Amino acid sequence: MKVCHIITRMIIGGAQENTLATCVGLKRDYGCEVDLVTGPTEGPEGSLMDAARAAGIEPIVVPTLVRLLSPDKDLDSLRDLRRVLRQGRYDVVHTHSAKAGILGRIAAGRERAPVVVHTIHGLAFHEYERWWKNLLYIAAEQYVARFTTHFISVADAMTRKSLAAGIGRAGQYTTIYSGMDIGAFLAATEGAAELRKRFGIQPDDFVIGKIARLFELKGHEYLLAAAPDIVTADPRVKFLLVGDGVRRRELENEVIRLGLDRHFLFVGLAPPHEVPRYVGCMDALVHLSLREGLARALPQALAAGKPAISFDIDGASEVVKNDETGFLLAPKDVEGLKRAVIRLLQDRSLAASMGTRGRELVREKFSQETMVRQIYELYQRLAGTV
Repeated sequence: MKVCHIITRMIIGGAQENTLATCVGLKRDYGCEVDLVTGPTEGPEGSLMDAARAAGIEPIVVPTLVRLLSPDKDLDSLRDLRRVLRQGRYDVVHTHSAKAGILGRIAAGRERAPVVVHTIHGLAFHEYERWWKNLLYIAAEQYVARFTTHFISVADAMTRKSLAAGIGRAGQYTTIYSGMDIGAFLAATEGAAELRKRFGIQPDDFVIGKIARLFELKGHEYLLAAAPDIVTADPRVKFLLVGDGVRRRELENEVIRLGLDRHFLFVGLAPPHEVPRYVGCMDALVHLSLREGLARALPQALAAGKPAISFDIDGASEVVKNDETGFLLAPKDVEGLKRAVIRLLQDRSLAASMGTRGRELVREKFSQETMVRQIYELYQRLAGTV
């Protein structure tokens, strides 16, 4: 089977890690011939291009495929994508992310690709976007749905929201959770003491971790708003922020203004293979994004035996079971965030028991092997019906 995956950028991020793992697994485990097409990858979010090459996947870079709306480049990108697909003669074209998802599916439709699959990692339209942009995104998604054989949702919530917006039909959707190297997270606490020591974290400190790009809508401001009262409740708390982005200096300055620089650690970008070590350092994870399909950080934390605190958005409730594997909060609920963190600080046995329950929940559902097998089986089923 010859497969082409198309994504806008191969930065360090959940959708990109999912895509790379799928490409590698299809090639290694099922003998597929796989091409990965992407636009230029640059910026503070880091890059997975070298990781792709190391795994035997040489990305095909389309210079005109850029993230921001650019009518001239977008028309050129559509032309370039059509040329790639025409030359490749793929059995399956599989798109990811908003821009590549729209242009890639139009190109696939125009080139009469036998099977066109789109993974919904998150939705470009949401309540925090301008109304006219939401109308534009929804109209575009409704249009390209006609070129889409099937949708993969990383959470049931993505399917519900898409269908509510009139995108596709119910029978076109399958939920396949975003897989990861579960074994690395099951063993994440091995060597954690050494890394904590390197960061100056004391043995009895309680570490609240957050893994996210330092960008808008990722919710770092809510953690900073809650932090003073959390530190007052227990000065042994440390906040470990993994990720980088355009808001880093702003957030660092705010931490200094609050007088909390002793309690915050900005560790910057972490390549995917390093993430388990950072999760192993944590005692709990907070995820405060206002929009996300289903953040990989949540099952990663649970697989490592760490409870998770998350705003109740999109697919979060599919892994964070309130009062069982962590706490679900209303979006922007700073007071609820304070209470949840302080409760774990003051009852560390509760944190441990929540982590144990979470580990059992995600052990099978979120493995890379399960994800790739389900995607390959879907390809086979779709190829047999066209």
